[in-house]
Amino acid sequence: MPDVKPIQDFHGFYEDERTDFDLRERLQELSRPKEPKVEWWTNVGPNVMWGTQEMLWPIRPEAKEATPTERVINLSTPKKNFQTGMHAGRPIFYYSCGRPSMIWENKSNVKEANERVSVLSTPKQPSREFTNQEIKEPYTEQDLKRMYPNVKRPQFLFSCGRSSPIWTVQKGALSAGDRPRTQNLAYPRPPHREFQPSRQVETIIAGSALSAAASERIQSLSTPKDRPHGPFRPPQWPVTPGARNAISSSRCVDLARPKATVEGYQLPRDEMWPVTRAAKRGSASGRLQELCRPVVRASMDHVQFNPDAFLVKETALKGVIPKRCDELAQPIQR
Repeated sequence: MPDVKPIQDFHGFYEDERTDFDLRERLQELSRPKEPKVEWWTNVGPNVMWGTQEMLWPIRPEAKEATPTERVINLSTPKKNFQTGMHAGRPIFYYSCGRPSMIWENKSNVKEANERVSVLSTPKQPSREFTNQEIKEPYTEQDLKRMYPNVKRPQFLFSCGRSSPIWTVQKGALSAGDRPRTQNLAYPRPPHREFQPSRQVETIIAGSALSAAASERIQSLSTPKDRPHGPFRPPQWPVTPGARNAISSSRCVDLARPKATVEGYQLPRDEMWPVTRAAKRGSASGRLQELCRPVVRASMDHVQFNPDAFLVKETALKGVIPKRCDELAQPIQR
């Protein structure tokens, strides 16, 4: 058993400090497999090891050689595998892109286009009225054939869905002078008259402000307040004899008088009040002493031997009920 050394912590309790304890022993104890808690009074039936393929009960030789019934043969028939041949498994694109419709292999007749598909795939032919004369100068038909030998009409003639064609700028237009209207349109838009540009993050102090001399007013304002170094009076000062002997005025007396209570007000009664002397010296009357005398009854050990213990007295049998008791005994008429 390891040694136990009591140590008192800051809460005043004691803790056990275990010394000479090897951690390897604890690890070996935890790594040891758990033993089955099987005893002779809890083991019902044969001893079976869990996790094996052994049968719980041994099969008799007669059962192994018996002929199975039709029901057993039907139940033992394996389920048919429909995923054989070309349907063995499903390709990855069986449900592609999260679509609910499956992708199947195309049939052989789909590879040949029908008459309708051939008509729809025929490109649109230009109208008979169309000629290259629609293309205006500066390019002629020979220039277009030289620039685009394989195309009858330039592909970028109507580009980006625009209705106006894109033309190449002429050499004369490139060297032409600007008109005053063009110059006015080329000027950038001026900002608003009240527009102010953004200020700099760092404020730059002017050189004149750095070399300027402070005025007398600024120097007087910047001078720290003069405070005396002492000695200071004590926080408590003595009261003069004249103030002690002074007589307060009638107004001060009226203000110092506490607020009076309402007429007829009574102070709250104390929770515990003292007993009066007369009550302490008083003597009980004969009736009180008779009432306070407890009823003395015989114990059951003595009563069980007395046959007349529970008999009603003769005076009680001859008694008359008073009128008050008779009135109280009447049921309530509802």
